[in-house]
Order: sequence, then C-alpha cells, then structure tokens
Amino acid sequence: MIVQKSMYLRFLGIIVLAAIGVIFMISSLPISDTCNCERPVKDIQHEKFHSSFKEIHSLDKRKLAILVPFRDRFDELLRFAPHISAFLNLQQIPFHIFVLNQNDRYRFNRASLINAGFLQVKDNYDYIAMHDVDLLPLNNNLKYDYPTNGPLHISGPEFHPKYHYATFIGGILLLKVEHYKLLNGMSNKYWGWGLEDDEFYVRIKEAGLEVLRPRNITTGSENTFLHIHDRLHRRRDTTKCFNQRDVTRRRDRDTGLNTLRYSLNSRKELTIDGVAVTVLNIDLECDKSQTPWCECDSKVDAKTRSDTKAKT
Repeated sequence: MIVQKSMYLRFLGIIVLAAIGVIFMISSLPISDTCNCERPVKDIQHEKFHSSFKEIHSLDKRKLAILVPFRDRFDELLRFAPHISAFLNLQQIPFHIFVLNQNDRYRFNRASLINAGFLQVKDNYDYIAMHDVDLLPLNNNLKYDYPTNGPLHISGPEFHPKYHYATFIGGILLLKVEHYKLLNGMSNKYWGWGLEDDEFYVRIKEAGLEVLRPRNITTGSENTFLHIHDRLHRRRDTTKCFNQRDVTRRRDRDTGLNTLRYSLNSRKELTIDGVAVTVLNIDLECDKSQTPWCECDSKVDAKTRSDTKAKT
C-alpha cells in the first residue's frame, strides 16, 4: 500500500511538471501575426533623400542638377558638398552635384563651364542651379524648388554678403532647362573674373523673362548665407588685357551654347562625407582671333596697365 502511494505521488509529480512545461511553451509563442520587437530606428528622411535623384527615382519630383564652376577650390568643396546635401535633403529636393572643373591652361571661364555642364546634364534633369562653391545657404526658407515662372535668384542682392546692386544675379541662380536653352546659355567671352552674370541678366530681360527672388526671408546680408571665399588666399583674376575691357561691357550676340567649343577630358565619381559628387574635367577651347584675353602674359598685362593709366 505504501509502495503504491509512493508510485502514485511520483506519477502525479511528473504530470505536474509536464503541464508546467507545456504552459511555458505556449506562453512563449506569439498570439498574433505582429511583433512588438524593438527595432533600430532609421533616419527616414536621410534614407529617402540623399545626394542623387537616382536613389529616389520613385518620387514624382523635378530633378535638379547643381552646376558648380570650379578650379583649385577643393577645401571649399569639402565644406560645400555636405552642407548643400543636408540643406536640400530637408526640402526633399531630388538633386545631384556636378563639379565643373576647368582642366585646360586658359584663364578661368565660369560662364563657359556652366554652358558645358548644362550640355552634359540637360537630357536627364529638369532644372539647373548655377551655384558658387563658396556660398552656403543658411536660411531654410530659401527654397530650391522648380522655377516654373522664370529664373529664380536665390542669393538676391538684399541677402548676399557682398553684392547688393539691383541687377545682380550671381551666386545662386536656378533655371529650368527650357529657359536656359531659350537664352542660348551664357556668353563664352568672359575669361577671368567678373561681368558674365551682368551680361546674362541682359539676356534674361531681352527674352522677356522675369527674375524672381525668395520672399518672406527675415534674415539679412550677414546671416542668410555663409561666404567662405578667402580673398587673400585666392586672389581673383581681374586682369583686363587687349580689348577685353571694351568688349565685355557690351551685350554678346555672337556666342553661347551653340558656339561653345570644349571637350570632356574625363568624368570622375567621388564621395564627400557620404555625398555623391560627379566631377566633370572640362577642357575649354579658345579662339584667340575672337578672345585673345583667354591668356594674358606679363608683357601684355604691363602694356594694358600703362595704357589704362595714360587714359585716366
């Protein structure tokens, strides 16, 4: 009798332990098809909007090509690329940066570089930004939206740190592809620094287009943009030789997109702090019978300065 009771208790204990095991296994199973497991949080905005429209091709948005005329400004480019990428990601603008690196021996020609860059990107993008590498927007209300109604001058004279005259359109100017074609691009006669934007403004006005500028911007010339150009480290090439001073003061009706002579030396893809950048190494050509000032040697420079001083 005692043996039977002992066996009965042992058997009962086994059943209890088995029941506890089954209950534990059932409780560990999910009771629905969802899981509240902790997952790593992703930066959704950065994931969707990066540095190239290729990564967000499913979005029905106009694509912006940022054209940056360039020569020997690598340290400024290192600041520009991540800054403008973060700035435009906030606006959810599909864009890509194209650095237009002048690879030839001639004096810097900002307008011709923009013409060349435009010809390279016009079939794959809806609008362009002619963008100085040393001008960084700070006010998030500066919108780089598609300029439907006409050229959009982001860096207006009331906001630019340095240039404040009413017809100024330098720094950052947005145009849709159709309008840039209509204007035949920019003049190719401007070797060295300055005046190419002023000539382009005349083209815009003659074509009947209105230059638009951002509205409701409460910041001013000291805190709307960061101008990172070091004028002491990089002196601007303001030399005027031969008859350059006279010719470049007039409206150019001879040159533009349809007369540009250049070759694409190479195309390089690089990444700066996670931002994709395309470098177009461009060789411009110069017709010295038309613009001998694409090169100014020391003798010509001295004669030009002497003639200018004599006239004054």
